[in-house]
Amino acid sequence: MPVSLAFLVVVLVWSTTPLGIVWSSESISPTLSLLMRMGIAASFGLLLMKVLNIKLNTSRNALKVYLFSSISLSVGMLFCYFAAQYISSGLMALSFGLTPILSGLLAQRWLSENKFTKTKKISLLIALAGLAIVCSENMIINDGAIYGFSFIFIGVVLFSLSSVLVKGVKVDLHPLSTTVGSLLVSLPVYLIAWFVLDGEVNYQEWQMRSIWAVIYMGLFASLLGFLAYFYILQKLEASTVALVTMLTPVVSMSLGIILNNERFSISLLTGGLLIVLGLGVFQFGNRMFSKFNRSKSGSINI
Repeated sequence: MPVSLAFLVVVLVWSTTPLGIVWSSESISPTLSLLMRMGIAASFGLLLMKVLNIKLNTSRNALKVYLFSSISLSVGMLFCYFAAQYISSGLMALSFGLTPILSGLLAQRWLSENKFTKTKKISLLIALAGLAIVCSENMIINDGAIYGFSFIFIGVVLFSLSSVLVKGVKVDLHPLSTTVGSLLVSLPVYLIAWFVLDGEVNYQEWQMRSIWAVIYMGLFASLLGFLAYFYILQKLEASTVALVTMLTPVVSMSLGIILNNERFSISLLTGGLLIVLGLGVFQFGNRMFSKFNRSKSGSINI
């Protein structure tokens, strides 16, 4: 697969995931929708491994990766599905825009990475200001928004923590093995959650949009999206891959407004732009300021 096509696939899949979560849980309970989605992904993933003759790595470090990944895939994803009952797909996508910044904060503690520079601290404040604008408006017009934002915040924290913990494990894994192994570890959690919180199927209430959304999420969001993401991580520079997190909230919010008639407002636009700006400063701010300082000092020497 060409790298440019893989990059486009990641952006499109990640952008449509929040809307897919909303649609798939419209007429199917969130826990059952998630269980079916991941069951489809795991089944096709195992089949693909068989066809490609890829063995599931069961080493100690590989199992650690699967377990750490399941923090986001199981518990984190459950909270995302709960959030979809209260807030729009666009708001979910904007909230997830904070993931790279939050991951950087957690990496300081868990991976002993360097503390944030002044530029990155500013980027955090910009992004939080944008999120505050979006949250405040929605909590005024929607009584349930506080629950939605609480659930999505827990999901974002768990996704960020999961990525940091996985990064700390030194092991060479095939992307498909990572994806399928993590899904297999997560499946029992989905099953328990469905049994405890719901335990009913009620298939007569299912609508076609929800059914197709579950299938799409299983095949694309949970399988193809992960594979394409791991592929571009290997082929592209980190700064280029980081553009995905900047493009996704914008595309996702636009899709929600166009395809799902989600509410648009100046506050949403302002908050969204601030979050994207914060991400841009976080990813590229230090490099831009260092270039500016070098050019400034060079002109002074001349």
